Amino acid sequence: MPTAEPLWTPDAGRQAGSNLAAFAAHMAKTEGSGPFRTYADIHGFSVRQPEKFWSAVWDFAKVKASERGDRVLVDGNKMPGARFFPDARLNYAENLLVRSDDTPALIFRGEDKVRKTMSWRQLNNAVARLHHAFAKAGLKPGDRVAAIVPNMPETIVAFLAVASLGGIWSSCSPDFGERGILDRFGQIKPRFLVACDGYYYNGKTIPIANKVAAVLKELPSVEETVIIDYIGQATDISRTMPRAVAYEDYISRKEPEPIKFAQLPFDHPLYILYSSGTTGIPKCIVHRAGGILLKHLSELLFNSDVKAGDRLFYFTTCGWMMWNWLVSGLATGATLLLYDGSPFAPSERVLFDYADEEGMTLFGTSAKYIDAVKKSGLKPRETHRLDKLRTMFSTGSPLAAESFDFVYRDIKRDLHLASISGGTDICGCFVGGNPLSAVWRGEIQGPMLGMAVDVYDDEARPIRREKGELVCTSPFPSMPVMFWNDESGEKYHNAYFARFPDIWCHGDFAEWTANGGIIIHGRSDATLNPGGVRIGTAELYAQVERIPEVIEALAIGQDWDNDVRIVLFVRLREGAALDDALVQKIRQQVRQGASPRHVPAKIVAVKDIPRTKSGKITELAVRDVVHGRVVKNKEALANPEALDFYKDLVELRS
Repeated sequence: MPTAEPLWTPDAGRQAGSNLAAFAAHMAKTEGSGPFRTYADIHGFSVRQPEKFWSAVWDFAKVKASERGDRVLVDGNKMPGARFFPDARLNYAENLLVRSDDTPALIFRGEDKVRKTMSWRQLNNAVARLHHAFAKAGLKPGDRVAAIVPNMPETIVAFLAVASLGGIWSSCSPDFGERGILDRFGQIKPRFLVACDGYYYNGKTIPIANKVAAVLKELPSVEETVIIDYIGQATDISRTMPRAVAYEDYISRKEPEPIKFAQLPFDHPLYILYSSGTTGIPKCIVHRAGGILLKHLSELLFNSDVKAGDRLFYFTTCGWMMWNWLVSGLATGATLLLYDGSPFAPSERVLFDYADEEGMTLFGTSAKYIDAVKKSGLKPRETHRLDKLRTMFSTGSPLAAESFDFVYRDIKRDLHLASISGGTDICGCFVGGNPLSAVWRGEIQGPMLGMAVDVYDDEARPIRREKGELVCTSPFPSMPVMFWNDESGEKYHNAYFARFPDIWCHGDFAEWTANGGIIIHGRSDATLNPGGVRIGTAELYAQVERIPEVIEALAIGQDWDNDVRIVLFVRLREGAALDDALVQKIRQQVRQGASPRHVPAKIVAVKDIPRTKSGKITELAVRDVVHGRVVKNKEALANPEALDFYKDLVELRS
C-alpha cells in the first residue's frame, strides 16, 4: 500500500521555474502539442511522438551542429536498428564548451591534499592546447585513447580534446589492478594512453608508475603516453617510460588557436564503457556521440533541472558511467564540482563540508553512501547549512525506504530526492526523478523522458503491482552503437534482445507502484528463487540493514536439496557477534518487514563483502564461490581477496 502522504512535493514556484515547464511551453508553441499539465502528459508525448520530442530537445538545448538534416528517426520500429538524426554532423566537445568567461567551470578536491579551480576561459584554453598537441601527434577520428585517471580537471580536458578530434575515449580509475586494466584496454588497442602519476585515498599517497609501466608492456598499440601530474612525480615518471611525456610538457605553450572541432556523424563513437566483468571479460560498449549528447541533455535539463550557474556534483570515479554523465553537465553551463578519493577522509563530513564551501546545488551519490552516512550517526541538517542544495541524486543500487526517511529527516526537508536507475549499457537512466512530481517513500518517481519503460512478466505481458522484468519497448538515442569486436552483433543482441524479441530487456527486477512510480528490486540474474518464487535481493537488504548491528549484507541462492535456499551473509559492526539472539532478530525483521518467504535459511557472518570498482556488491561472484565454480574475472572487483571468506564454509554444508 502507498504511504498516505508524499515525503516531498515541489511547490508551484519551483514547478513553474523549472526547465521542464519551459520545455513544455516550447513544445506547445512549436509542435502545437499539449496540454502538458503533468509530468505524465509530457512523458506520454515523448514516447508517442519520439521524432517530435527529440527534435524539440535538440532545438530547446540549442545543439551546435554543422548539419542537422531533415530526418529525425529512421527505422523507428527496429530495435536494434533505429537511427536518430542520420544526416546530422556535430561534435560532442563543441557542445560542452558553451562558455568562455572567468566564472568557474571546474572546482576540484583531491581529499584534503589538492584544491584547484579552472574557469571556463581556462578550460577552453587547456582543451585547445591539448587538441593541437594531439592533432600534431596525428590523432584522427576513430583512434582510441585509453586513460588511467582520477576525476580531476586535467582528465576532463583530455577527454574533451580527444572528442574534439573525433577520437574514442575510454577510461578507468587508477585503483584498477593491472589485469583489470588490460582486460579492458587490451581489447580496444588504444593508440594513446593518458595516465596519472598516482592518487590519494584515505589519506595515503599511492604511486602507480610501476603499474602503468607494466600495462604499457602489454599494450604494443600505444604510440604515446601522457602523464598527468597529481602527486608531484609526473616529470620523473615520464623519463622512465618509452614514448612518455609529462602533461605540462606535452600541451602546446603558444597561445592556442581556435579549436577545429571535427564535424562527425551523429552515430560516431564517442567513448567505450565496460560491463562489470564479474562473469567474464568485460564487454566493450561503444556509445555514439550524438545519442549521448541528446540523452544527457534531456536528463540533465528536464529530469534533473540543471541550470546555467548551478554547482553540480556527483561522487564518482572515471570507471563508472556517472563520470561520463557528470561531464555532460558542462553542456548546461553549470559548474562541475569534482572530488577524488575517499568520501570518508578525513571524516564522514567531507562531502557535506564541500557542499557548504562551494554552494553545491545538486548532490549526486550512491545509495550505499547515503546508508553509510546514516549509520555513521552524522546528521548534516544539524551540522551543515546546505542552504543552496535543492536536489540529491542516488543510484548504484536501490535506495532503501529508510534511506529516504534519513535524507528528509537528517539531511534536508525541502529537497528533491531523485533516486535514479539505468546503466553503463545506455550511459543514462531508464527511470528517475523529475521536478514536477511528488517523491514517495521508497519509490523512484517514474520513467525518464523519451523512455518507453514497462514491466513484463515471463510471457512478455505488461504487468502492474507485480514484480517482473524492466523493459524498454521503443528505441532511444543512447542505445549503444555496438560492442567492440562483435562484428556479427551477436553479443549485442544476446545482451539485451534475446529474452524478448525487439524489446530491450535490461536485467532489472522491477515493479510499478500505485503512485505511478517504480521500485527496483535488484538485478534479475541475482534474483532469489526459493520454491520457485522470485525474490529481489534489494527487498532483503532493506530489512536486514535496518538492524543496528549489521553494516551491510549480501544474499545468494544456494542450490540445496533439489531446490534453492536463501543464504544471507552479514558484515557486522565492531564488537557485534552473530549469536542466536541476533540471528533470530534478523529473521524476525525479515519476516515482519518483507514476508516469510524472504527469511534466509542460513545466516553467516563475514569479514568483508566483495564489490565492483563502482561500489556495487557482487552476488554472482559469491554465488560462484559458494558452489565451487571459478570466478571468471576477479580483476573486476575492488576487493577480490574478500571472496576467500566464502570458500568451503562449514555453515553451508548442512
